[in-house]
Amino acid sequence: MISAFVERWRPETHTFHMPFGECTVTLQDVAYQFGLPIDGHAVSGCLSDFEQLMEGGKPAWVWFGELFGELPPEDCIDDFTVSFSWFQNKFRVLPAHASEETVQIYARGYIMMLLSTALFTDKSGARVHLRWLPYVADLDGLGKYSWASATLSWLYRCLCRVANRNVKNLTGPLSLLQSWIFWRFPAFRPRGFDAILWPLAARWGRFLPSSDEKGPRVIATRHRLDRLTGDDVSLNVYNAIFCTSVFIYSVG
Repeated sequence: MISAFVERWRPETHTFHMPFGECTVTLQDVAYQFGLPIDGHAVSGCLSDFEQLMEGGKPAWVWFGELFGELPPEDCIDDFTVSFSWFQNKFRVLPAHASEETVQIYARGYIMMLLSTALFTDKSGARVHLRWLPYVADLDGLGKYSWASATLSWLYRCLCRVANRNVKNLTGPLSLLQSWIFWRFPAFRPRGFDAILWPLAARWGRFLPSSDEKGPRVIATRHRLDRLTGDDVSLNVYNAIFCTSVFIYSVG
């Protein structure tokens, strides 16, 4: 499904070219689907010149040791990245009766995994990048950044890159794109996922794509997209959701 949608992405306009016109993922979608803040400081520099963000020019691995209390084994390190498995094994379960310092360390670990493998996934796929150290160093300040803008920008960048025929693998926040499709195009929603959760993308948390051969599924989705009309798109889906939620809350 995602592959068929990506084929319709136009880098010139950052939109999907559909039979009824153009449509795209917006900041509103990111805010509702992922619950990320729109307002705030720009998340900048970390994707290319992150070394310059290090505190007072402090070496990245020195800072890592200070924030997490230890360094990963050498076989888990590659340049400025750490294997996801090390983070997962280390910070998966918070110890009982953990101190405030330990809670903060585990929170940093979880956020580093979330940023590297859910919001800003790259071609490495299963690695956690040290570029996020300047942000997790100040947990109280994390909410002051426009993470929705950064996530949307990264999605656009990844879609534009895969539009190049020489790039075969799509990366980026694909769960955002998938959830956007399900919410905006009801005909593509899987059955059995009726509960409305927050953030809205959590609704599809247990959804598993079909294991059937990909080729025929892509062709079938192409044909379905060719037949779409403006009536097949939910333009005001969020208004309907939250009006219903308020009504249920007030009646209950």
